[in-house]
Order: sequence, then C-alpha cells, then structure tokens
Amino acid sequence: MLSDTRDQWESGSPVRALSSSRTERDIVPDHNVKAVVLAGSNVDRDRCLPEAIRHLRRTPNVTVEQVSACFDTVAVGENPNAPDFYNAAVLITTSLEPEDLRTALHGIEDDLGRVRTDDPNEPRTIDLDIVFYGDLAKDFDGWSIPDPAMEVHKHVAIPVADVVPDWVHPTSGRTARSIADDMVESNDEVTPSKAREFSTPYVTRSAGFDDSAEVYAPRLEELVRSQLVEIGEDPDREGLQRTPLRVAKALDFLTSGYTTSLDEVVNDAIFDAEGAEEMVVVRDVEFYSMCEHHMLPFFGKATVAYLPKGKIIGLSKIARIVDVYARRLQVQERLTNQVADALSDILDPYGVGVVMEGKHLCMMMRGVQKQESNMVTSSMRGTFRSDARTRSEFLDLVT
Repeated sequence: MLSDTRDQWESGSPVRALSSSRTERDIVPDHNVKAVVLAGSNVDRDRCLPEAIRHLRRTPNVTVEQVSACFDTVAVGENPNAPDFYNAAVLITTSLEPEDLRTALHGIEDDLGRVRTDDPNEPRTIDLDIVFYGDLAKDFDGWSIPDPAMEVHKHVAIPVADVVPDWVHPTSGRTARSIADDMVESNDEVTPSKAREFSTPYVTRSAGFDDSAEVYAPRLEELVRSQLVEIGEDPDREGLQRTPLRVAKALDFLTSGYTTSLDEVVNDAIFDAEGAEEMVVVRDVEFYSMCEHHMLPFFGKATVAYLPKGKIIGLSKIARIVDVYARRLQVQERLTNQVADALSDILDPYGVGVVMEGKHLCMMMRGVQKQESNMVTSSMRGTFRSDARTRSEFLDLVT
C-alpha cells in the first residue's frame, strides 16, 4: 500500500467533487490556485528531473509547496528497450491560468532539451504535465484537465497520491489515494527510488562539486564564460574550462534560499511546549550570505531566542530558517529582521530576539579595506522589544 508518512494536505482543499454530468468548469484565477504537475524523465534522468524541479521553483508566479518521492517507473509503449523513467509529482500554488502555466512548463522542457516528435512515448529529457488545477474540469485544444492519465497509469497516480492523497478528482469524485490504491496491487512497475530526493530545495542540483556532467545550467554558464572574456581571461585555458560549471553550482547553492519555503524547512516540527515558559536561546548559528551590492560574501554568527507561548520548534529548524534567508542576495539588517519575523509567524510566541554579527568582504577586500571590522544587527519582537528586563536577559546571554 502507499506510504502514509506524507503529511496530510491541510491548506483547505481547493477542489470539490463535481457531478458526473459536469464536464467543464472555467477558472480565471484572480488569486492563487493549487495545482499538481507530474514530472518525468528517461533521458539523463538523474540530472534532468531535479533540474526541472529547480526551474519550476524559480518560475514567476509559481510556488512549489511540496514534492513527492521519486518513483522509478517502466516506460509506457511498445518499445521494450525504452529506458525507465524517474517520475515525481509536484504540488504548486500559482496565479497563472492553465494555458499560461502549460506554456511555462513547455519553456522548462525546451530549456532542458526536450525534442517533441509524433511518438507520444518517445524518450525525453523531461515531460511536465498538469494533472490537476484546482477543481477545473475542461478540455483544451489537444489536452485536458484533469489529465486523463491520472485514472489510467500508475506512473501518474502513485506519485500524485504520494504528495496529495486527499485531492478529490473533479469528475469522478475519487481521492488520489483511492485511485492509486486500485493500481498498487500489481505495483512492480512503479517503485520508490531511494537514490533521489527532491523535497529539499536547499541542496545543489548535484552532489558532486565537479562531476562529469558537461552542462549544469546552460544560460548561467554562458554568462560566466562571457564574464571571463570581459575581464581579459581565456575561458578555454585548462584552469578555466570548467569554471562556468563550478560557478553555476556555487551560485545555485548560495542563492537556494529564493526557492525554499518556510513550510518545507519547518516540516511541521512544531511541538507542544509542555509547560516550557522560559526563554529558549540558540547561540552561535553560523551563516553565510552574499552582499546584494557587490555580490561578495558576508558571514558570521547569529543568536536567536524566543519566549514560548504553548509551542516550541525543533532545534535544527532555527538554523535552517537562518539559512533560508541567508542564502540570498542580502543586507544584514534585512536578514536579521526576516529571521525574527519568520519565527514570530511560525510560533506566535510572546517575543523573539535575533542578534547577528558578521564580517563583510565588500568592506574588507575592497573599498575601505578594514580587516577587523564587524557589523552587529539586532531585531526584537514582542516582549523582547516592550519589556526591558526580557531584552536585557537576552542580550546578557548573547555576550
């Protein structure tokens, strides 16, 4: 049976069962709509599937909420030698209309070298299809929502049920879990792949720093190559041949906060305080960020504290929240406020205090070149701002 470990989808279901006679429901989204996209690859699948999800995370007007496990699936069609697929389902929130969302998905396919032919089962670098879009049920020109494959093919139903088990099919009225459960008895064709995990957006696209992949992020690598030419270097000399690849990977990691949501990071690690009422302080949380003015690093340590109001958060989640906002182009003042606001929003505590101390290479290795200078910023919320004794206790613990 399907794993029950996936979190219940609790956003307030955007779908409801339609009567069987109702075949179309037009939606013009003047607000965000939840949708499910199926991603699949059987050409260079170890690179292309995670890369497609990375592209999706950075698509304007699209927010990736959750990604299913990766499933190793047998290719559909009459070719017994066709390579197996990796498939994953992605829950998104979008303000794009269905046609515009499909156009955006085709753009990602094009970026990853998808070649379309008359053979619907031709191996491909990436395939991105809209399975559900709110409670829309409509036939378009050559395609439909919901995707008819949802009730036909295991490689669609099982990943979708993994990520949104309680989504109700807008025409049949069945849940995704029910549809998938009817298919899993002979489930040898669709198996979870423990080798791939796409639900963690703050890891780079490849585990290796300098692996054998010749192309990682083509457009970004070409920009780096042009930059090398502009400063008078030869990008084809031995020491620089793979520099565009390495820089692209580094920037992908250093700016991964843009594609990370707090919900993914916290992952429901909120617990009953069980009577804990005193200040919780996490000191010396290392952070690394990039100055938005010069794109040079600044780094240091953060101290984060809060006064619980019935809820506490998993210890490691505080460090991950710092990373979410540090791994962007930043100024330290805003970074400090964002960490404080995030913890306030998540826990609704009596108060939050954040102090960050950082060294800025834009001030150390250029400009005034002051090597020993440090910047200290603070952000206080709730009782940490209004109560001098609470603030004093916190600041005493910082030093």
